[in-house]
Amino acid sequence: MSENKKEQERTELHRTIWGIANDLRGSVDGWDFKQYVLGMLFYRYISENITVYINKGEHDAGDLSFDYAKLTDDAATEARGDLVHTKGFFILPSELFEIVRARAKDDANLNETLERIFKNIEASAQGTDSEYSFKGLFEDIDVNSNKLGGTVAKRNEKLVKLLNGVGDMKLGDYKDNTIDAFGDAYEYLMSMYASNAGKSGGEYYTPQEVSELLTRIALVGKTEVNKVYDPACGSGSLLLNFAKILGKQNVRNGFFGQEINITTYNLCRINMFLHDVGFDKFDIAHGDTLTDPQHWDDEPFEAIVSNPPYSIKWEGDGNAVLINDPRFAPAGVLAPKSKADLAFIMHSLSWLATSGTAAIVCFPGIMYRSGAEQKIRKYLIDNNYIDCVIQLPDNLFFGTSIATCVMVLKKSKSENSTLFIDASRECVKVTNSNKLTTANIDAILAAYTNRENVDYIAKLIPNGDITAQDYNLSVSTYVEQEDRREAVDIKILNAEIERIVSREGVLRSEIDAIIAEIEGATI
Repeated sequence: MSENKKEQERTELHRTIWGIANDLRGSVDGWDFKQYVLGMLFYRYISENITVYINKGEHDAGDLSFDYAKLTDDAATEARGDLVHTKGFFILPSELFEIVRARAKDDANLNETLERIFKNIEASAQGTDSEYSFKGLFEDIDVNSNKLGGTVAKRNEKLVKLLNGVGDMKLGDYKDNTIDAFGDAYEYLMSMYASNAGKSGGEYYTPQEVSELLTRIALVGKTEVNKVYDPACGSGSLLLNFAKILGKQNVRNGFFGQEINITTYNLCRINMFLHDVGFDKFDIAHGDTLTDPQHWDDEPFEAIVSNPPYSIKWEGDGNAVLINDPRFAPAGVLAPKSKADLAFIMHSLSWLATSGTAAIVCFPGIMYRSGAEQKIRKYLIDNNYIDCVIQLPDNLFFGTSIATCVMVLKKSKSENSTLFIDASRECVKVTNSNKLTTANIDAILAAYTNRENVDYIAKLIPNGDITAQDYNLSVSTYVEQEDRREAVDIKILNAEIERIVSREGVLRSEIDAIIAEIEGATI
C-alpha cells in the first residue's frame, strides 16, 4: 500500500473519530468518552480478529463459503476450548460486534446485551493462561452510566451511535496488512484527549516522536532484544514502539510494564491487543512500581524506556524497608519523599541487563539539586552508569511546557566519561507546541552515536570533571550555549550615533527656521 493511500486512510479514520466525538459531545466528553470509544473499538477488533482466524482455517481446509458469523452458537461452542488456547478468548457468533451492531437499534435492552457480552468475553479466559491478560478489560465501559443519558432509552441511543460510529471506521482488511489502523485510531484518540486534558492527559500519554527517540536510543547497535520494560508504562505507547521499529518477532520474550492507575492499566492491555500483540507476548501489571514491583521474576531487561511521572510523592525513608531494597540500597540513600524521580532511575538501573540500555525522561531539577538527589547522582557517576544526558526542547509534552531531559543508563560502558547533548533547538513549532521531526530525531541520534565534541551541541566529559562540579548533570554546565546575538562593531556604532546626532541638529535648525517664518507671516 502506498504511503499516500495510507495517509488518506488515516485522515478518513481521524475524521470518523472526530465525528463520533461530536455526536456524543455534551453527555460524555474528554477522557471518559475516549474510554467508551476505545472499549468499543477493542470489542470490534477482537470480534473481527477471531472471525478472520476461524474463517481462514475453514477456507484453507476447502470450505470457501464458511462464515463464522453465520454459525449457530451451539455449533460454534464445539471449538471453544481450542480457540481459548490459541487466541486467549472466545466469542459466540451471536455476540460478535457486527451481529450486535446490526440488531442494536431494535434492542430495547442493548445496555444489558453489551454488559452480558463483555462479561462473557472476560469469563471465556478464566482459568486459562490468558486470564490475567483479559481480566477487567471492559471495566471502564459502564453501559449503565448516567454519563450516557438519564434513562435507559437515552443511554441505548448513545450506545447505538457508538456502535455505528466505531463500525463505520475504515480499519482496513487483515489481508492488506493494515491492522495498524486499529493502533492508529487508538493513538489519535489518546493524543486528541491528552492535548485537551491538561495534566491528567500528560500522565497517560507520551508524544509518539518522543517515544520513537527513546526507543531508537535504547536500540542503538541492536537488531533484536530479549525483553522490553517500562516501569511506568501508562497506555503502553513506549513499549509498542519497539514492535513498530524492530518488529514484534524481534522482541523475543515480550513486552513488560507496570502502571499504577487502574484505568490506564486497562487501556494499556487493550492497546497491546489493538496492536496485534498476543496475550502470551505481554505482561502488564497493576500497582505501584516503587513499593510493590511485579516483575522480580522477569528482570533483567535488555531495553528499558520510560516517562515516569514528574516529582511525585512516595514513601521514601518513611518506609524503613526501602533502604534495604536491593534496587535502592546501593546508593546508600533514598530519593526524597516529595520527589520520587531518582527512585525510578534506581529501579530501572537495578533491572537493566548488563548489555542493556535504559532511556528515561527526567525532570530537570534532579540534575542539579543538592541533598539526597546529589548523593544518588554521585553513586551513578562514580560507578560510571550514566551514558548520556540529553536536553530536550521545551513544550514537547502534553500537560507541561517544561524542557525535560533524557538520562541514558548503561552498565558496561567502555569509557569513564559521560556525554552531554544540547538538543533544545531540535524541534519545529506546531501551533502552541514544539514537535520533534524525523530530521530532529536523526540529528540527536547522530550526536549520541558519534560521541564527539561538537560546539554548542555535544560534549564528552570525563567523570572526574563532573565530580569537580559537585555531580551537577545539567547539560548547560558542560555544553556552551551559542551566542546568537548580532555582533556589533563599536566604531561603526559610534560613527552612526554621531551621524544621527549631527542630522538631528540640522533638522532642529530647519524646523526652527520654518516656525520663525510662520510666526513672522502671522504678525
